[in-house]
Amino acid sequence: MFKQSLIASALISIIGAAPAYAAQLTGKVVDANNQPLSNATIHLHGKSKSVKSDKFGQFTIELDADSQLHISKPNYLDHRINVTEEQGFVRVELTPTSVESIVVYSSALHKNSMEMTSPVSVLSGDELKNRAKPTLGETLKGQPGINASYFGPVSSSPIIRGLDGPRVKITQNGLDSSDASRVGPDHANTNDSLAAQQIEVLRGPATLLYGSGAIGGVVNVVDNRIPTDVIESLQGAADYSHDTNSNTNTFAVLLESGFDGFNFHFDGVKRKGGDYETPNFALPHDEHEEHAHEHEGEDHAHEAEEHETEYANRVDNTFIDSEQFNLGTSYVGDHLTVGFSYGRVDTDYGIPAHSHIGHDHDHEHEHEHEEEGHDHEEESVFARVKQDRWQGLVNYAVHSDWLESVGLRVGYTDYEHAEIEDGNIGTVFKNDTTELRLTAEHRLGEWHGTVGYHFSDSDYAANGEEAFTPSTNTKTHALYILEERRFGDFTLELGARIEDYQLSSKGNQLEAYEEDHDHEGEHDHDHDHGGNLDNGFISYDLEMTNLSLSIGGVYDFAEGQNVAVSLSRSERAPLTAELLSNGIHIATSTYELGLGYELEGDHLHFEPQDVEQETSNNLDISFRKFSGDFGYTVNFFYNDIENFYYQALTDYIYSPEHGLEVADHAHEGAVPVFKFESSDAKLYGLEFDAHYKLSNFARVKVFGDSLTAKLDNDEYLPRIPSNKLGLDYEHSYENLTANFTVTHYFKQDNIASYESETKGYTLVDMSFNYDFEFMGSDMVGYVNLDNLTDELGFVHSSFIKEQAPLPGRNIKLGIRGYF
Repeated sequence: MFKQSLIASALISIIGAAPAYAAQLTGKVVDANNQPLSNATIHLHGKSKSVKSDKFGQFTIELDADSQLHISKPNYLDHRINVTEEQGFVRVELTPTSVESIVVYSSALHKNSMEMTSPVSVLSGDELKNRAKPTLGETLKGQPGINASYFGPVSSSPIIRGLDGPRVKITQNGLDSSDASRVGPDHANTNDSLAAQQIEVLRGPATLLYGSGAIGGVVNVVDNRIPTDVIESLQGAADYSHDTNSNTNTFAVLLESGFDGFNFHFDGVKRKGGDYETPNFALPHDEHEEHAHEHEGEDHAHEAEEHETEYANRVDNTFIDSEQFNLGTSYVGDHLTVGFSYGRVDTDYGIPAHSHIGHDHDHEHEHEHEEEGHDHEEESVFARVKQDRWQGLVNYAVHSDWLESVGLRVGYTDYEHAEIEDGNIGTVFKNDTTELRLTAEHRLGEWHGTVGYHFSDSDYAANGEEAFTPSTNTKTHALYILEERRFGDFTLELGARIEDYQLSSKGNQLEAYEEDHDHEGEHDHDHDHGGNLDNGFISYDLEMTNLSLSIGGVYDFAEGQNVAVSLSRSERAPLTAELLSNGIHIATSTYELGLGYELEGDHLHFEPQDVEQETSNNLDISFRKFSGDFGYTVNFFYNDIENFYYQALTDYIYSPEHGLEVADHAHEGAVPVFKFESSDAKLYGLEFDAHYKLSNFARVKVFGDSLTAKLDNDEYLPRIPSNKLGLDYEHSYENLTANFTVTHYFKQDNIASYESETKGYTLVDMSFNYDFEFMGSDMVGYVNLDNLTDELGFVHSSFIKEQAPLPGRNIKLGIRGYF
């Protein structure tokens, strides 16, 4: 009812608005040599729609009031020009840039990547299509400051400056992706890179617009499932590629059409592949098998030595079988844009290194069985992900003296992740999310900004023997404001967000040993905590108010050069897994306990009264040069986090037979117990990206990043990505473009006390793109040669680094057509 009333209010205001006479403004976009520039985007400020320049650089746009045009094109500097209704014609000259400059949709103020106060990376166009992998983590990991969690190639989430999981918000067109990828590293996110127009990565806190979960950054996947531009004819694209390493075939298609302001969109991706191959690597040695060997007789000593180390050249159970599509429609008028979309994800993927703690299986007996058309080994465990996603959009361009536009985005997501073993469904994770974002863009004197209301309601449920978190409802209400003002060559940006955060656990069955402890009754704690434990079930309510503030500025100290400084303070409440975990996490082979639990001897107590918000104090300084033949972006960051939530190794182990006990001796099948703790932490480092244009046909790029992450006791945080340094050379000649990239990942020896060091490795990649025309359509043929030297590489940030190294040499062959 709440969403319906908001939509109704918006529609009433639209109907009551007086229509305005629309005049036509024509123009031409050219370069410095007066040559026409095609496919430039011309956007009328305050409206959602835009138009494209044709092959002669010409465009026509409706204008109903004096306003501002924003003209953008990749590899050119954005240009803004004030226009009037009587102007009739405008000529726009764009200046080329040495660093790609792209409009960032997630900025909320129509800024490009070179104008942002906080660092941002954008992948788009053919570069995005060629780099696209089954997961966002693998697609983005080559960017400075970005890495991947890597639970195999089909479950890999982005890590931004060492932060991931609940601290990195993954959104689709500004709304949460609403999957379960933040619950565990084996849970894949549901965004496919091939369906995207561009992917934006905002480094540093982006909590103002996207909520307290974005304390580390935001990955926003932008697509056109609800078209916001006028589409006048049938257009689209199709793509096919084949990966030799895993024998993966990928098909993607895009179709769009429109008439008289009404638009239609369809996109779909189908991907199917097998287990991936690696260079020869040693399998991790099972400690209890080693213990057994030590007690064998002398007659078997030689045999035990021979079997001490096993090698593999393939990571089992890493297949993928995925289908997804999006349908959308919209109406785009002079003032009103309204649209609706539906998306479906249906994916099966293998979960490598999946342990069988507490399961009774006969591992000597293996056979193949077929289940719904897929062949899986009996002992393999795979995930079946289904997601239905509905979205709605209403945007009205008001063009009053102070109010420019009012926008409403709503979304509902029904997500299910089932883990299937031997054809039987084990644990099922569900997440139903409703989200609403209402914004008003305005100008007040010299200030330009946006104010908004953000609502989210998430029902998370976990059922089955591997459910280590209780079912929980999480609800947030937030108000935010973002304002900017130009003072000559300096732009000041101010922002604030206040968020009411409510978490309510619906209860989950606990282990038998907990029933011996008396936790009955209500507990009143700071931050409005309350909880009770009754008959082996726990229920718990948490309410916190999160406040986020930011101030930043961009100083254009020379033509094509600027420096950006951003200072922010962001608060975050714990998620269910961090607060209430209590059980075996099979994927990581650990027993997890949340912040709310305390271990005393062999007793476990639920005492959440001391849980405090995680508070990030972040400083970002960026230097940019984006004109001429030489350009660069260098970012320095310092993040001081109070009450940083992290998992600490305890002195306890857990086994199904003995339960929780002090780890003074090992049991077969026992796993270590990790408990979430909070402590102050500091993360700091730099990332850089420098380009040099050697000629009209060649350019070279050097990129890299460095990160240090420590607790206040001077111990390093676990699974912090290795530093990297890369060199990229690109050469174009007529219709052929060749790219050669070398990336070195350094040895990671700044590790937590219970971690092992990770050796460094170097990846060599090459790609070739050839543009041609076939039957009147633009075509691109491409070849990617990944890990050309077949290097063995282990990802330090992975929970299963020793069981799942990176893929070996791969040849990707593809063809793409546009019409």
